Amino acid sequence: MSLRYKTAAIKLTTMKFYFSKHVQEQLEKRKISKTLIEQVLETPGQTVPEVDNLTCFQSQVTIDGKRYLVRVIVNTTVHPPVVVTAYRTTKIQKYWRES
Repeated sequence: MSLRYKTAAIKLTTMKFYFSKHVQEQLEKRKISKTLIEQVLETPGQTVPEVDNLTCFQSQVTIDGKRYLVRVIVNTTVHPPVVVTAYRTTKIQKYWRES
């Protein structure tokens, strides 16, 4: 399967996203602020297609002096788009797509 990606240069300020209770609990458990997730959704460094009609909005960020990749997995085929999960990882090279 061939996956395509694009570097996002569009600000998605008009798009509203639905955060399920599960996602909100996961953000709290993972100590990730909803504000940070909203920033990634509004101005992602990249959007990457995932499986089953999901899209990953991702950005590189620095938290407490350490570099992370914040990945937000979204079902964009429904309205409003549904945030499926979100997490941060240090495995930037694994997920970041060089253009």
